Amino acid sequence: MKLLALSVVLVSCFAHGQGMEGFPDPTVQQTYTMHRSSSREATGANADFRTLTPGQTLTILDVDGPGRISHIWFTLNSPESYHLKRIVLRMYWDGEDTPSVETPIGDFFGLGTGQYYFWSSPVLSAGSDRSLNSYFQMPYAKHARITVTNEGKQSLSNLYWNIDYRQDTKPLPVGTLYFHAQYRQAQPNHGWVSDWYDNGDPRVNYRRNPDGKDNYTWFEAKGHGQFIGVTMSVLQNQDGWWGEGNDRFEVDDGAVPTMVGTGSEDYFLGAWDFGGSQSFPLHGSPVVGQELAGSRSSVYRFHLDSPIPFTKSMKASIEHGHGNARSDNFYSVAYWYQAEPHMPFPPLTEMSERIPALQAVGGPGNAKQPQKEGDPQPR
Repeated sequence: MKLLALSVVLVSCFAHGQGMEGFPDPTVQQTYTMHRSSSREATGANADFRTLTPGQTLTILDVDGPGRISHIWFTLNSPESYHLKRIVLRMYWDGEDTPSVETPIGDFFGLGTGQYYFWSSPVLSAGSDRSLNSYFQMPYAKHARITVTNEGKQSLSNLYWNIDYRQDTKPLPVGTLYFHAQYRQAQPNHGWVSDWYDNGDPRVNYRRNPDGKDNYTWFEAKGHGQFIGVTMSVLQNQDGWWGEGNDRFEVDDGAVPTMVGTGSEDYFLGAWDFGGSQSFPLHGSPVVGQELAGSRSSVYRFHLDSPIPFTKSMKASIEHGHGNARSDNFYSVAYWYQAEPHMPFPPLTEMSERIPALQAVGGPGNAKQPQKEGDPQPR
């Protein structure tokens, strides 16, 4: 009941302009027209999917504005392990040359371990039936284009999609911000120490990192807009708790005081190493692994209650272990809205390097040899 109540409050806030714009008031007659791009078979037969061969890019939405994407649904079927890491989703607004969204499709939906698992929020969800849903509001003034690219070595057998979008004769309101999402990873984060025995090692526990040097960066932006959240997954290369890393937000080149947190599970609104899997509307830890090398965890947080605004620039980051001592693998997607043009994204990590693999970094419980892509991997 608490989850349902909070979801109702969030939708009510959105509808009345108190949160993310886009959820219309159903008691007011709407003037837009609804449209859908889908993978349906053009003749009406039941083969309502597309197959993507290795290297193929498919444009799944190509429409003129003004308009707004209100919902995206995908489901995929592939014989290739880690296909969620190999299929890349890109979105372009108003004819821009570089994408405003660029991320492996699984990571966009919070599945950063490359495996399917259930979780749910007001803006993103992944079902136990491999259904992937987004309710992020994505306005565009002139044009919207979405592509899916198969960077894998085998064909994607079935790609299904439905993209619901509105079209309106009215131009977008002045100052409308555009949706952005950016993938980053560190495989591994290189910690500053390798010959340590656990997180309580005094060299680690009393380390100071006042300026966030060598933090794992979620995203950087120039211009004006607001940060609304992050999904992150971790593959441990070392034993022990992967957290204790403080989050850090540097806004407007220091003109606004920097926000610094107290630890990884604290930023993601959990406690005491999370304790177990959980999924709430604005935060959660849907995957919580054992505190051992080779374990995987996934977490998320959305600032829909108070998006974090910036007028010139923003950098958001988190430590990897206290004082950046640990050398685990991080994979993340940051979500924000901003005015165009946006800063160019760093080049997307090459496909084979996106596959989660244990790294030889030293420290407690670390394997002597790193995994290779050809090693047995779970699907």
